[in-house]
Amino acid sequence: MLHYWSLENVNLKNVWLTIGQFDGVHRGHQQIIRKLTAGAQAVQSPAGVITFFPHPAVVLGKREKPAYLTTPEERAVLLGDFGVDVVITHPFDSQIANTSAQDFMTNLVAKVNVTRLMVGHDFALGRDRAGDVTKLKELGKQLGYTLTVVPPVKIEGEVISSSVIRKSLFAGQVERAAKLLGRAYRINGTVIPGDGRGRTIGIPTANLNLWKERALPAAGVYVCRAQVNGKALGAVTNIGIRPTFKPKSELTWVETHLLDFSENIYDQEIQLDFIAHLRDEQRFPDVQSLVEQIHKDITAARKILDS
Repeated sequence: MLHYWSLENVNLKNVWLTIGQFDGVHRGHQQIIRKLTAGAQAVQSPAGVITFFPHPAVVLGKREKPAYLTTPEERAVLLGDFGVDVVITHPFDSQIANTSAQDFMTNLVAKVNVTRLMVGHDFALGRDRAGDVTKLKELGKQLGYTLTVVPPVKIEGEVISSSVIRKSLFAGQVERAAKLLGRAYRINGTVIPGDGRGRTIGIPTANLNLWKERALPAAGVYVCRAQVNGKALGAVTNIGIRPTFKPKSELTWVETHLLDFSENIYDQEIQLDFIAHLRDEQRFPDVQSLVEQIHKDITAARKILDS
């Protein structure tokens, strides 16, 4: 898979293409990608994806905090895993936001030579989102591509979308997020020194330094599967302010206790896949009460992981 960071650097021929944010590469996105790659392979054409960073909603002030489900690099890797040949992550700024659909597609076809364009049912691009499916079909007749509109994927009557997945995470519903994504929600972080309190109470934790724009599940305690130095481990992860020790803190910490693991892993990267929500974060009257609850959490996590 080739990953370009600007449309200006690309010169491709006879491409089957889709355009969109694809944040999270969820099951709705996957339906588009499967149709795209199968069709492209059948006619021996490259399958390409154009996506944007930052998110248009962030640039246009429609979203206060970014809360991305995937980094641009993670998104490109996932798309490649689904068979995409070329990913173009184009910078989104005010100039792109003010470009008409006609001008954007004309420039795009000149760079990429699109023969088939696939988009979701509610897709639109260009200034004021004027490039909806009706407009894109009309432009296709002028510019030489055929438009295919892919219907949405629904679960329990609700259309899958990145915003719905974010809402599930913000409610602590990591199991539902996984169902919508088609896999467990994943975060990556580098292990940094903490205050050492976990080790003093016999339950060492790895404190993670995360991408600041990453969407995090709600404050609480979660069962996770971790990847550390190529090892797959169970984990109990706490997200929150650690109110037993710092009740007035406004900082959100992500710390994870790796089951049956005691190596020094400072400055190393950990992957966490969120499997289940155990409980909300709470303040305990004393350290002993907290320790007792953590041991209960570990026992519950082992049962979930074993099942």
